[in-house]
Amino acid sequence: MTSPAVSERLHAAGLRVTAQRTAVIDALLSMPHASADTVHKNVREAVPGIALATVHSILGDLTDAGLVRRVNLPDVGSALYEMQHADDNHHHVQCVGCGRVEDVPCAVGAAPCLHPSRDHGMRIIEAAVTYRALCPECERNGNG
Repeated sequence: MTSPAVSERLHAAGLRVTAQRTAVIDALLSMPHASADTVHKNVREAVPGIALATVHSILGDLTDAGLVRRVNLPDVGSALYEMQHADDNHHHVQCVGCGRVEDVPCAVGAAPCLHPSRDHGMRIIEAAVTYRALCPECERNGNG
C-alpha cells in the first residue's frame, strides 16, 4: 500500500494522518501477524522515541476504525495484529513448534463461513478458526 493509499484509508476512517499511525500501518504491511512489541521495535526505526504505550494506543484506534484486525491465538502470549482488508474472510494456521502464523482462506465461503449447530438465538457475525499444525521445518527438526 502506498503512502497516499494509507492516508486515504486513515482519512476515510475519520483518523488524522500522523507519522506514528503511518509507521504502524507500514510495519503491519511488512509484518502481518505482529505483536505490539514487534510493531514497536519496527516503528522505532522510523519514529525514534515512540513509546510502546503509543503503539498500543494506535493499534487500538486502528482496530476500532476497522483498519486493523486483532488476532488472538492459543499459546501466544499477546494479541497479534494484521491489516484488515475489505471483504477479507480468512482464518489462520499456526505451527505449534515455532509459532509461525499464516493466513488460510475460508474453507466454505461467505462470512461467517461456519455455522454452529446451535446459535442460542444469537446472530452470528464472525467465526474464527485456528488450524494448529506443524510447519515442515519443525516437523523435520522434531519440534512440537
